[in-house]
This record gives sequence, structure tokens and C-alpha cells, in this order.
Amino acid sequence: MYKLLIIAILFLVSCKPKEEIKNDFISFDGTKIAYSDHGNGKTVLLIHGFIVDGNYNWGKSELKKQLINQGYRVIVPDLRGNGNSDKPVDENAYKNNAEIKDLMALIDHLQTDEYMAIGYSRGAIVLANLVTKDKRITKAVFGGMGIGFTNPNWHRRIEFGNVFSGRTEPNEMTRGAVDFAKNLDVNFKIMGYLQDYQPETTVTELNNIEIETLIICGDEDLDNGNPKELQEQLPNSKLSLVSGDHMSTPFSMAFAESIIEFLNEK
Repeated sequence: MYKLLIIAILFLVSCKPKEEIKNDFISFDGTKIAYSDHGNGKTVLLIHGFIVDGNYNWGKSELKKQLINQGYRVIVPDLRGNGNSDKPVDENAYKNNAEIKDLMALIDHLQTDEYMAIGYSRGAIVLANLVTKDKRITKAVFGGMGIGFTNPNWHRRIEFGNVFSGRTEPNEMTRGAVDFAKNLDVNFKIMGYLQDYQPETTVTELNNIEIETLIICGDEDLDNGNPKELQEQLPNSKLSLVSGDHMSTPFSMAFAESIIEFLNEK
């Protein structure tokens, strides 16, 4: 299993999209946040996962391509600490929902009255908290995620925070991500901060989300828990399972088609 994971990681690294020209703005605390802006129409925000940046996660994805073809405006930020955004080395820069404040400041900067949002893996965790705070979101899609992140003592967050901060050595759970991060030459300490100060959302807060939501996951993906358990806590939600595992699913046509069908529904 570990050998197969390494092969998948090396394949994805070799397929990394060429860097896009980025726009940027200065967020609430002076941090520069980079983003790409393509297409015209209703705004869709794409939030990337852990270790990667917006271009890696979404740049050459079928989802982004099809959204633009369908007449949407697609905004892809690099969360602070990633990609072309600033990478503060002070851990205080990642506390107190800084990423959420950045995304809301980005929407302010774009002067957008309403938007739809899609997050994958850790991006879905960020999005869950964002939905509880930003009433401009009209629909949300959570990809590659179960319910575990609602537990402040979630073992995966703690394990990844510990290994990237250098507090522990890689183990069976974290070794693949560590090797992946080495290939992408990311700052391990910053990755540790992103886990240590990850936005938290409770089950009660999920229960109170009123907008329509879609939970989408690969049928071979239980990396972050059972997506059905997440769907059961969101009152106005749908669950879609498509072919794939955690690494391959966000690049598939089935993933794109299921999300676009959901966004297009009146």
C-alpha cells in the first residue's frame, strides 16, 4: 500500500501544472494573498487542500475547466503559507481563523455579493468554518471529507501537526504526506502551524447550516472518515460517491460533472 501511494505521489508531482499568473491583495493583517481569477458569471471559490496550493489542486482539473466552460467565474486562492501567498514564519499568523478572515477579505476585495464555494480535503475543513461565518455563500461543496474534523482532538490533525512540527517521527499514517511535502519543497514548520491552528467547526454548527450542500467523495476514499456521517449532520445536503481514491478523485470528470450538476440546480 505504501509503495502504491509513493507511485501516485510521484505521478502527481510530475503532472504539476505550470504556475499561473496570480493576482494578489493585502489581507486583514498585512499578509499578501495570491489568487487566480478566470471566467465570467456567477462566482465560484475553489479552496485547496493540505500541502498543495490552489494551482496544484485546481489549475488543470476538469472541474475548473468545466466551470469556466459553463459560464462561471472561478476564483482560486493560495491560502496563507502556501503557493504564491505570503508565508509568515510566526505561528501567530495562523491562529484565530486567519485563513477564514483571508477568504472573507478576498470576497470583499472582489466586491462580490454572493458566491458558491468548493473545498477539497483540508479545504473542505476550512470551508465548513467559512460557511458558518459568511452569509454570502449560497451553496457549498465538501470534497474528500468525513465528520472527524469536528472533533478538536481528531487524531489525524494531531498526528499531522506533530510530524510536520518535528515533534514526532513519520509513521504509517503520515509518511506518505511527508514524502509528498518533500517533493514539493514546502515549509514543514508552516504545515505544522496549519494543522495546529486549523479552523474548528462543531457538529452543532454543521446542524445549523441552512444552505444547500453537497458532500462528494471517491468510492475508495475513507482517508478522512466516512462522508455519509458528514452528510447526515448537514440538514440540506446531498451525498455523491464517484469512482476514485483521495488523490485521484478531484481530477476526474465524474467529480466535475457531479459538482456542476449540483451548482446548476435551481
